[in-house]
Amino acid sequence: MARSDRNTGPTRRQLFSRAAAALGTGVAVQATGGLDPAAAAAKPAGPWGHAVGDPRGSDIAVTTGRGAEARFGLMFKKLPAYAPPDDLLLDLAESLVDSRDPGTDPSTGDAMDNQKVPAGFTFLGQFIDHDMTRDTTPLTLQQQDPKGLVNYDTPLFDLGSVYGLGPSSADKVLYEADGRRLKLVMNANGVLDLPRDANGNAFVGDPRNDENHIIAQLQIAFISLHNQLLAEGNTFATAQRLTRWRFQWVIVNDYLPHIVGTKTLGKVLQRTSKGFSYTPSFYKPKNPNRPMMPLEYSVAAFRFGHSMIRPEYEMHDGSVVKIFGSEGQDLRGSHPLRADVKADWNYFFEIPGLDPPDDRNMSRVMDARLAIPLFNLPTTVVPDDVGPTALPRISSLAARNLLRGKRLGMPSGQEVAATMGARVLSNAELGLTGPGWGGKAPLWYYVLKEAELLGDGGTHLGDVGGRIVAETILGLLFADKSSYLNASPNWVPGPGQWRMGNLLQRAGVV
Repeated sequence: MARSDRNTGPTRRQLFSRAAAALGTGVAVQATGGLDPAAAAAKPAGPWGHAVGDPRGSDIAVTTGRGAEARFGLMFKKLPAYAPPDDLLLDLAESLVDSRDPGTDPSTGDAMDNQKVPAGFTFLGQFIDHDMTRDTTPLTLQQQDPKGLVNYDTPLFDLGSVYGLGPSSADKVLYEADGRRLKLVMNANGVLDLPRDANGNAFVGDPRNDENHIIAQLQIAFISLHNQLLAEGNTFATAQRLTRWRFQWVIVNDYLPHIVGTKTLGKVLQRTSKGFSYTPSFYKPKNPNRPMMPLEYSVAAFRFGHSMIRPEYEMHDGSVVKIFGSEGQDLRGSHPLRADVKADWNYFFEIPGLDPPDDRNMSRVMDARLAIPLFNLPTTVVPDDVGPTALPRISSLAARNLLRGKRLGMPSGQEVAATMGARVLSNAELGLTGPGWGGKAPLWYYVLKEAELLGDGGTHLGDVGGRIVAETILGLLFADKSSYLNASPNWVPGPGQWRMGNLLQRAGVV
């Protein structure tokens, strides 16, 4: 239960609020129109970087207007921003800790494990997010257009993080000399790995896909799938298209059913005799040919995935590794893969034809609790501020999410629910009893509590969170004329109920 009566001292709160004010206004440079090896070598190591800073243009609602659309925009433009006091948000953040000690063998299991969603979907969601939010606008144009109003990419599920800008571009470092195969290497630890520089940073189309050792191995899986399709005699263009379509298929037929539930998904997407019928009610970009990224999705609803993160993962039989521990011995990326972090994908996804291990990693339930390590992010993730005006760093991911939502003008959860026609949860139901809340709740927190209370115990998202996620992802897929849903709606990747486990088998990484 959130409290607002803790006497933590005005000086600490004032300094913390000054540090918090920097959230929501930072510009994260993710790509510069081509992979510069020198720049990659210079970049600091730092996994989980999606929790640090904000993509270019995400402040559009507070700097340009709530009706504005460009790289980002609001889904619910008529709803006002909700701005509770920072102290309330910081106290709420402190209450969201999942008290289970890190390092416990996942095989022990407990009531907080989501037995319906294997842990691989946590990282597949991260991979999906990176593919959507990748910014390939050249740095000079980013600097000329810091609000992302003119120079920006439309979000697409095109595996840009895998292919970069293509073999004939500045990203040719990602490719073998033949300009067709993507590079993989056997590293000094005897583990298949991404090519890396002397500092351990991977050469990838999006540096965020080297944030941790699990997502780095998902990157390897998609690279391997492309290379396998080439080895079967396909042209580069065909291999690329089939790899992209398999990725899109998994999103529609495996990821979304697990995350939003089949009931919510069925309200938005229906199979017809001619293909598919997509019926959005809330995500309707002004320019359907250049759709924006909804802030309610990127700043609030899709951050549900933070509650799914475990403190540790069993990478293969007997090898349990913490997400944050001693650097070089945990799951933080920007380091060569080690034998102890090599993923047996049967511990992360259901693999056809294989018996499940008795200690498969399951995601944590979708609720308003985050694992202990996410409240003390290492300095490699959130660096200490330096200099004469140094401010306290915010190492709590929960605090960062709540403050960011306020800084970027998110509406309240109740107002979004009412607009959607969904059941509106009261603050009493949400556990927010202080008068300072004004009977409303931050949207990110609302989505988490809604999943906990109305999503079958947190096994999937509720109506508000699920509808925002489903409509955004499907809306972007249907806006892409080259997606399989448009270009070949009756295409199937293989027989049976083809899922992520099938993709991993097809890639040859199981």
